[in-house]
Amino acid sequence: MTDAPLAGITVVSLEQAVAAPFATRQLADLGARVIKVERPDGGDFARGYDTAAGGLASHFVWCNRGKESLAVDLKDPRALAVVRELV
Repeated sequence: MTDAPLAGITVVSLEQAVAAPFATRQLADLGARVIKVERPDGGDFARGYDTAAGGLASHFVWCNRGKESLAVDLKDPRALAVVRELV
């Protein structure tokens, strides 16, 4: 068990680009388990900003470190049920 301030907290986030991913990265840095929910057709569009970080977008890597990721189509009732179960 860790003594991080948010250890034991799970955050489910439907986010992309800059502001929300940066905010939830802060939560992950403080010990929360962050599950990033992305679109199945390429995920967060920030993934395509560049390829500077070992073939990955540097901004995406920086804002999303320490997170888990799940790609689902929220228009599919089965996928929506998975997200609701997480929440």
